[in-house]
Amino acid sequence: MAEQYRTVAREGVHEIEINKSRFRCALAPAATEREAQEFVERVRREHSTATHNCFAYVIGADGGVQRASDDGEPGGTAGVPMLQMLVRREVRYVAAVVTRYYGGVKLGAGGLIRAYGGVVGEALDALGTVVRQRFRLVTIVTDHQRAGKLENDLRAMGRAVREVRYGEGVTIEVGLPGADLEAFRAWLADSTAGTARLEIGDEVYGTAPGA
Repeated sequence: MAEQYRTVAREGVHEIEINKSRFRCALAPAATEREAQEFVERVRREHSTATHNCFAYVIGADGGVQRASDDGEPGGTAGVPMLQMLVRREVRYVAAVVTRYYGGVKLGAGGLIRAYGGVVGEALDALGTVVRQRFRLVTIVTDHQRAGKLENDLRAMGRAVREVRYGEGVTIEVGLPGADLEAFRAWLADSTAGTARLEIGDEVYGTAPGA
C-alpha cells in the first residue's frame, strides 16, 4: 500500500469555451472502478445531446487501474490527454468526464489534446485536491477519570482522533502513521501509568493532518 495519495476534494464542474466549442469537465472522487463507471454513465445521461462525452479515471492508491475513452474524437486526442493530466498531477481514486458541445470550428488534433487535457487541469485547480495518508487504526480503552485529559492530549498532539465512545469504560479510536506505533505505545503507557489498553486494528486511508 502506498503511504499516501492525492485525490479531488469534491465533486464539481469546470467549463471553458474554445473556438465556440464548450468543454465541460465533471470531476468526482471514486472509491472503486464501478463508482467511476457509474459517474461516467450519469454524466452521459445528463448530457446525452452533447457531441462527445469523453472520460478518464484512475483507481487505486498506486494508480493500478487506468481507463480512458475518446468517445468518437480522433484517437488519442481526448481520453488519453485527460488521463495523462490526472496521472501527471498524481491524483488517484478520481473520475473525469469532459462533455463537448461542438461549436462549428475544428480544432485539429493538437487543439483537441490541449483542450481536453487543459480543462481537466483547470478543473483540478478549481475544485482542489486533498492528501489521504495511510494510518493504522488503534483503539485506546481507558477509564472515565483519565479519558477527558487523554483525549485533549491526543488532539493537542495533532493525532487523528476518529471516534470516542462512552460506556462502562471509554474507547478512543485513533489513526496513527505506522512508524509511530511503538513510540505511541510507550507514550500511552507513561501518560496513563500503564492503566490504558491499546488494541491494534486495520490499516486505512484518512485525510492527512493539515492537508
